[in-house]
Amino acid sequence: MTEFEQVEILLVEDNPTDAELTIRALRKKNLANNLVWVKDGEEALEFVYCKGRYKDRAIGTPKIILLDLKLPKVDGIEVLRTLKSDAHTKTVPVVMLTSSQEERDIIESYQLGVNSYIVKPVDFDKFLDMVAQVGLYWSLVNKVPQGGAG
Repeated sequence: MTEFEQVEILLVEDNPTDAELTIRALRKKNLANNLVWVKDGEEALEFVYCKGRYKDRAIGTPKIILLDLKLPKVDGIEVLRTLKSDAHTKTVPVVMLTSSQEERDIIESYQLGVNSYIVKPVDFDKFLDMVAQVGLYWSLVNKVPQGGAG
């Protein structure tokens, strides 16, 4: 599956509208060329660990994971817990991109090692701007260890 070889952004979002808005915002800044969208936490873990429907994917971790909190099958907290407790994936930046403003969700996310916790703005234009800024920072500005996450 060569289309997955150079994945830079893994978007984990079950809401098609939010996913489309996120992809549109990233595309506007030319950051969506190497993006994969998965719709639940189980699929996200299969993708990252090259299992299930992604077993033939070239091994390698995304540059950044944009992770929703409330997901079917495996929720965002469990995905985060799995990624940050694994030596091969713990250095991959994970940005929680969610509508939850619950203090307990924020605290638990940071305790598990989330790199950033961002509440999705309700306003369409603000949402687009925020996603574009997040994408630019984590894809182009932020530095991660070379080869340490794959």
